[in-house]
Amino acid sequence: MLDKNYIGHKLTGFSAEANVERLRFFAKAIGQQDPIYTDILVAQKAGYPTVPLPPTFLFCLEMSAPNPAEVRDLLGIDWGKVLHGGQSFVYHQMAFAGDRLSFQGQIIDIYDKKGGALDFVVIDTRVTNQDGALVAELRKTTVLRNI
Repeated sequence: MLDKNYIGHKLTGFSAEANVERLRFFAKAIGQQDPIYTDILVAQKAGYPTVPLPPTFLFCLEMSAPNPAEVRDLLGIDWGKVLHGGQSFVYHQMAFAGDRLSFQGQIIDIYDKKGGALDFVVIDTRVTNQDGALVAELRKTTVLRNI
């Protein structure tokens, strides 16, 4: 079982820039064909200042953390026993290419199920822009198989 004393632990915060080249690559990778996500002029004609971030791109940027394995290292989790338990996003405002986004994650829950056969780690991450405005709240759940 994982150490529940880590509930409330803040992860190392970091910032990442959403650049248009990376957004184009992401849009292509997910099959996004709407040109507002790849073409600055099309985005501007649609009323945006520049290319907006596709909704799930924040998860991609979150992987830019200095140590994406920080939670696994902190809790001593064996990578071979990890399952993706889920993720969700709550958006407060749009983000755009060129924005500098700051990520601050925190472990908000650790619990087990099936008599300890499965451990769950829930992490909430606040994402703010270069002006300090809240852009989104991300939640991800990691599952550790103990069998």
